[in-house]
Amino acid sequence: MRIQKKCLYCGKLLTGRTDKKYCDLHCKSAFQYKKAKESPVRFYNKVDNQLKLNRRVLKEYNKGGKVTIRGQVLLESGFDPNFFTHYWKNKKGDVYLFVYEYGFLKTSERGKEKYVLVTWQDYMAK
Repeated sequence: MRIQKKCLYCGKLLTGRTDKKYCDLHCKSAFQYKKAKESPVRFYNKVDNQLKLNRRVLKEYNKGGKVTIRGQVLLESGFDPNFFTHYWKNKKGDVYLFVYEYGFLKTSERGKEKYVLVTWQDYMAK
């Protein structure tokens, strides 16, 4: 006895195994893709994707180990300073926020927002 009579994606009549749901691999793949696009983005995926983007942007602009860059440049690249993995506080009391091994400190210079970009160092672990 057949459970599904028609392909779930294209609606073609199915032949072959009785528990078959799709007529071929294309329909199976297309159905799964459509289903995934219709489902809401999970919160975890949103956070993980933003962390990955932040890391990629910080890595791209921090070639020298310590760099100062205009805030607008980072934000236009998709960087969101609200997403970070951990922080480090230096002896002066400045709190650097890190996205994995790349850190940033938001500062203001002559009324313009800037970011100091750093790379995690061994002495920061103490």
